[in-house]
Amino acid sequence: MVKGNKVVRLILIFTLIMGVSSLFVMLAGTMKERNSSYITIIPEEMELVQLEAPKEGAPIAIVDTTVGEFRFVLYPEYSPNAVKNFTELAEQGYYDNTYVFHSESGVYSAAGAPNRDGSAKDNSHELVERELHQNLWPFRGSILAMNTTIKQSFKEKILGGGTYFNGSRFMPVNTVTFDETFKNELKASSESQALADAFIELGGVPNFSQQMTVIGQTYYGLDVVEKLASLETRNVGNYKFPAEEVMINSVKISTYSAEDTPSEAEK
Repeated sequence: MVKGNKVVRLILIFTLIMGVSSLFVMLAGTMKERNSSYITIIPEEMELVQLEAPKEGAPIAIVDTTVGEFRFVLYPEYSPNAVKNFTELAEQGYYDNTYVFHSESGVYSAAGAPNRDGSAKDNSHELVERELHQNLWPFRGSILAMNTTIKQSFKEKILGGGTYFNGSRFMPVNTVTFDETFKNELKASSESQALADAFIELGGVPNFSQQMTVIGQTYYGLDVVEKLASLETRNVGNYKFPAEEVMINSVKISTYSAEDTPSEAEK
């Protein structure tokens, strides 16, 4: 009988330990999700600046590729460090004759690598702290600075959080497919209906929202952005390399002028 009581106590102790462990895992998961959330969105204060036409004199980048040219306005007021990093590299000629090293099924591409395997020259421009803003979203034509790494303390590895960094390489975003089911899910889960409507109207990749720094928005050459995202590829490691080399010939930093912008009809 005494032996039976010991067995019962052991079972109760084991059950208690398992219950406490499960509770810890659940709480840790909740805290990790909360700590890894990106920014707080205040819908009534959101300004979807990417829906606006570029202003005269706004900083722009003119990207010449082997499949055509696209132009995007830069947002130094929202992503100052990433835009500064990109602008400095462009003005140094860093992007001249660099590779488009990934093309993702019509959704986006990755570009600006001096090596065909997608690697950078060194880490001197790869540790720019990520900048997120509720006014910038991964709409079709947005340009994102690619994340490079995350620094986390032991506590952050368990409970979430950490410091994310981006670097020299950039991602022109095209779009996922917006079928009716996806549209309804987006409207139901979005921080604001205006934001959901903008994604549905413009296209883009909602799953990238508040994960990477947005540095610009394409206003000319969206067809080129689409071409870059839709290249024939071969899988090598983490990337889908274009089957044939596609290059960034040059990136020129300038200022926007309606008079200097070619029309789509001139292509």
